[in-house]
Amino acid sequence: MEMLTEYLAKGFMVMLSISMPCVLTAAAIGLVVGIIQAVTQVQEQTIAAAPKIFAVFLVIVIGGLGFIKLLTNFFQEGVGIAFNAVPKTDTYALPADYYKYTTPFEGEMKDKFKDVPTVTEVMKNPGKVPYIDKAQKIKYQGSPRAPMPKGNFVEINKMLGR
Repeated sequence: MEMLTEYLAKGFMVMLSISMPCVLTAAAIGLVVGIIQAVTQVQEQTIAAAPKIFAVFLVIVIGGLGFIKLLTNFFQEGVGIAFNAVPKTDTYALPADYYKYTTPFEGEMKDKFKDVPTVTEVMKNPGKVPYIDKAQKIKYQGSPRAPMPKGNFVEINKMLGR
């Protein structure tokens, strides 16, 4: 459990180390533009957006390779933990031969399909549709009445004699 919490903490640190330069740059540009707007008494909200976008873009371009390297190292460490450290710890993973000695869902579906015919029986009787119980059987209902009703599939087959 300690290993996973340490990895989670490292993930938060990676997230902060990638996002903080962008956030701090946007805040600094916003502060400078705010001071300039206060001095000149120009109170336009859209003036600060363009310098912030440009500065954050520059930070991403300049630090992009470092950000990618941080994320790559974090991902590789996570894969190493997932495939090397966790399987060797008995408390985090099931043994490799777990399903050899157990049958999952063994007693749950015993009586659900007891009256359902097998595939060979269904193939021998193509007109009979198997249902799990009688409540699932859809009853025949006529088509809805409209000024010029068109029959549904069952009615058309009855008219054509199929």
